[in-house]
Amino acid sequence: MTLYDDAVLVLKSYEDQPELRQAYLDHLAAHGDAAMWKSCTAGHLTASALVIDPERGRVLLTLHKKLQMWLQMGGHCEPGDPTLAAAALREATEESGIAGLALLPGGPVRLDRHPIPGPCTQHLDTQYAALAPADATEAISDESLDLRWFSYDEVADVADASVVRLVEATRARL
Repeated sequence: MTLYDDAVLVLKSYEDQPELRQAYLDHLAAHGDAAMWKSCTAGHLTASALVIDPERGRVLLTLHKKLQMWLQMGGHCEPGDPTLAAAALREATEESGIAGLALLPGGPVRLDRHPIPGPCTQHLDTQYAALAPADATEAISDESLDLRWFSYDEVADVADASVVRLVEATRARL
């Protein structure tokens, strides 16, 4: 099974956000496998994961180097990613430096389509949640200016509405 095939299956089984889910499926149908890769200037799927520590009521956000915004971990799919979930987990592990992350069961938590500057016009982000182990120690990656744990209530003060919605949806799934 290809990453494209996995994306189609994941989206077909995702039951929330029906209009956006259909827009993702239409984009995949229109662009085929190219829709999975950064080179697709009409937009491409990305995979992200909100790193969460439910025991302490907090989430780990990264201060993105290029965007200068507090965001969940995530980014572009790579040829070695067998699934969207694997891409999200890889990105979360690379950007947080935390070993032993585990995706919250049940597939994506949310979808978020947003415009981006540059040759590509949009990211169609498939958002997961990753549970941090009790002994989690974060480490800043090259893609980040900072990493910081925020209580659930602090997120709205530092991040945009898409991150707030992701935190809310993740908490509802716990």
